[in-house]
Amino acid sequence: MSFLERLHAAARANDSWLCVGLDPDPSMLPTGLSLDMFLDGVVEATQDLVCCFKPNLAFFEALGMEGQQAVRSLLRRIPSSIPVLIDAKRGDTPHSMSAYARAIFEDLHADAVTVSPYLGADSLAPFLQYADRGVFLLCKTSNPGAGEIQDLMVGAEPLYLHIARRALAWDRHGTVGLVVGATYPGDVAAVRQIAPDTPILLPGVGAQAGDLEAAVRSAADSNGERVIVNASRSVLYASRAADWQNTAHQAADALRHQINGARANLSATRAL
Repeated sequence: MSFLERLHAAARANDSWLCVGLDPDPSMLPTGLSLDMFLDGVVEATQDLVCCFKPNLAFFEALGMEGQQAVRSLLRRIPSSIPVLIDAKRGDTPHSMSAYARAIFEDLHADAVTVSPYLGADSLAPFLQYADRGVFLLCKTSNPGAGEIQDLMVGAEPLYLHIARRALAWDRHGTVGLVVGATYPGDVAAVRQIAPDTPILLPGVGAQAGDLEAAVRSAADSNGERVIVNASRSVLYASRAADWQNTAHQAADALRHQINGARANLSATRAL
């Protein structure tokens, strides 16, 4: 199965377009828990509520050998029915990108990855040659400073919209997605207008205080789907008390219901 097929299967099975981001910060873990115990507990608590999991490699790499071992252990524990989207944001020359692609798709066996498009088509080619894997291009990111570069005008439109248009041209296998922050719902809508069928990974919900309702309504495709709403800290660190696992489950379930509510409202509005 391709990444999109696996994504849709998980979304249907769990009635969910929520993605839980796995960004381990040892300083935030409940007392007495090892990194492996914490990650295993998060997966166990949320695996029936998500369409995918998104490990952020930066947080694992920062922990050295322990982190390298932890991410491999984590990937073995995630159920095979749930796709894994590795948040790597790789961006380099083609030769280096070939090595990154092998590491992520052949060594870690990820189903999808985030990459930077700013080195052009030849840089992305090593990832895009994997016809069954998803490749999400940074388009309009959720951070406050995103507009310094991504809003720069390229001809008559901002750079992030130019990236969305290029994504369509580069997407020969139907594997390309776009990363667009929930913190900019108006920009999400502009991207969706250009790319009506492209999957959108929507970070910025939860700790970054993006408007979930507005962002989901802007990002969902014509069927109310293909909007992968990521939440990390607001689920992982919802509690550091003894009930942390149950609290993580409750936080994820609440977000899932909010996402589905926004999708239902969108469907009702479109039916009018």
